[in-house]
Amino acid sequence: MADGMLKPELELLPQVSDRMTFIYLERCRISRQDSAIKVIDDRGVVHIPAAYITVLLLGPGTDISHRAVELIGDSGVGMVWVGEHGVRYYAHGRALNSHTRLLVRQAELVSNTRKHLAVVRKMYRLRFGDGEDISRLTLHQLRGREGSRMRSEYRRQSKKYKVPWNGRNYDPDDFHAGDPVNQALSAGNVCLYGLAHAVISALGCSAGLGFIHVGHEWSFAYDIADLYKAEITIPIAFEMAAELKPEGKEPSKEFAGEVRRRIRNKAVSMHLLERMVADIKYLLSEDEVTDEKYETVYLWDNMKGEVQNGIQYHENDDTPRYEDEFEYIAYDDEVEDSDDSSDDQ
Repeated sequence: MADGMLKPELELLPQVSDRMTFIYLERCRISRQDSAIKVIDDRGVVHIPAAYITVLLLGPGTDISHRAVELIGDSGVGMVWVGEHGVRYYAHGRALNSHTRLLVRQAELVSNTRKHLAVVRKMYRLRFGDGEDISRLTLHQLRGREGSRMRSEYRRQSKKYKVPWNGRNYDPDDFHAGDPVNQALSAGNVCLYGLAHAVISALGCSAGLGFIHVGHEWSFAYDIADLYKAEITIPIAFEMAAELKPEGKEPSKEFAGEVRRRIRNKAVSMHLLERMVADIKYLLSEDEVTDEKYETVYLWDNMKGEVQNGIQYHENDDTPRYEDEFEYIAYDDEVEDSDDSSDDQ
């Protein structure tokens, strides 16, 4: 393998799998103090170590400083701006990427029909478990099998918690219009999407290059989040709805917040971040390697794949030469050097 140019060193940060899950903030001011995110609201001040957060969900009324965003960017924290209760997605900030090997692999798999289908099969295999043979099923049959599995899961949780289920029905513009189960599902799913997006970005992949979901900037995040809904958000949604039922209570203003806290606790207890990292690498067939190759920058070559960077090549000679081996060609006398010649570029 040809030598490449070393990338600039990045601040040593915890691995994404070693971090906390997510934190939802609303109606507060966010600034920076040393290496911590400083959050100020009516109740006081909280300091959050930036390097140990995976994603910040920023709700209504958040006011964040430039210095805080600088720290968040340097620490590789994902940011997602969401609506009240975390229901609507508005925008996101990119997490820190250190290489493109998974992105290149993802683009290759998405662009080839046969390889694309192979990844889709892997995704369904993760959802179904090892007990089902899906090797001979068509894509249409796989979608039908998945639909049947999810309907059965909703019925099972409905029966377990004795909570009526009339289907997924919600209004993105009116969180409270849905029944308690649908409210909890909406708030919980947004948390999963934020986590999936942060992990995808931290691994250097693209959230927009999906396999089951396509055509949306969060397609791959939806693919990954769907792997865990039956295990996390669905049971928690029915559990919380059941807690309201005995006294006929309506969800309180803290209902969505309690959903997020339970999702977060469940994600920590089941090591969800580690699973996401492992599952994404499995789907993209990426081995757990830390080869120095990925800490360097190369030039692409259509015949050799990668060639050495940081040198000058001669038109008629494939042998690389370093700059001091070349004779520099002087410009014509009428061409004058100018310090501001690059301003127009």
